[in-house]
Formats: sequence, structure tokens, C-alpha cells
Amino acid sequence: MNEHVQIGKIAATHGLKGEVVLKHLLGKSTDFKNTEAVFIEIQKQFLPFFQQSSIAKNLDETIIKFEGIHSKEAAVKLLQKKVWLTANDFEKLVSKKAPVNLLGFIIVENKKILGEVKAVIQQRHQLLLEVLINNKEVLIPLHGETLKKIDRKKKEVEVILPEGLLDVYL
Repeated sequence: MNEHVQIGKIAATHGLKGEVVLKHLLGKSTDFKNTEAVFIEIQKQFLPFFQQSSIAKNLDETIIKFEGIHSKEAAVKLLQKKVWLTANDFEKLVSKKAPVNLLGFIIVENKKILGEVKAVIQQRHQLLLEVLINNKEVLIPLHGETLKKIDRKKKEVEVILPEGLLDVYL
């Protein structure tokens, strides 16, 4: 697994004192209090932000007050920025059933290894798994018709892909 794992983004500001709403994919309510830091991607660099306080809003949102961010104007600059955790913190916080937990799993179709899951994109009715096949990014839809089996012990996802899907990318 990479050194950092993308878990979501800063979705909104909250209040007037610099709090933000972190929308995450961890699959459970969390306040991030036992994390080293939350890393925000700014100009393709992971900058550490340390929390002053936080409260879980619901299963996929947390309100966080970062050190050094004291106004709504300062918080606005973080909007829509990608948020990352260290791999170690990610492992501590992620629900075992959360879709983002499929990162690093191997995609298999008809006993043939297609590639490793590099990113998980959640959509309303399906997941898209970003997989690198022949050095090309391929988006594999994951829903009731394409998912055959998830083997968490082997870290494999067996799929049944629509005919011609891979031809579009390769």
C-alpha cells in the first residue's frame, strides 16, 4: 500500500471560526482524534493539518477545526481539496466493509488477473474501481451485475465484465 491513502475531500465550511466538513469514505463514524495528522493535497503535495477539535457529524462526515485555520475565509481555501491519511492511520480507522478498503485488492475475471485497485470512486448506484492494465487507467464498474465475489483473505475481487468494456480502454 502507498504511504498515503485518499479518504475523501473537504466538502464545506462550518461556522465562522474556520471549521470544515470532511466528507470521507471510511465507512463508519470517526472523529480522527487518534491520527498523526490529516493530509490535504495542495499543489500536488501532501501538507499535514493537525486538528484542534473534531466531531463526527454522521457516518461519512466529520466537522474538524484545524490548527492555524481561524476564519471562514481561511477555511474556504481548503474547499474541494483531497484529503489523505497515512496508511497506518487508514488501517486503524477504515471499516472492513467500506468500499475504500478494496484499495490494493486484485481484480480477477475468469481466473485471469487484470490488475490492482488503485482508487475507489463511489457513485450513487455503483462503485468504480480504478485499475492499471497494460499501463492504462481502466474504470471497472462494481455493482450487482458485475460483482461475482470478494475474497478478503486473498484480497481479490472477482468480476464479470460487460462484453467489450476492456476494449474501450485498451
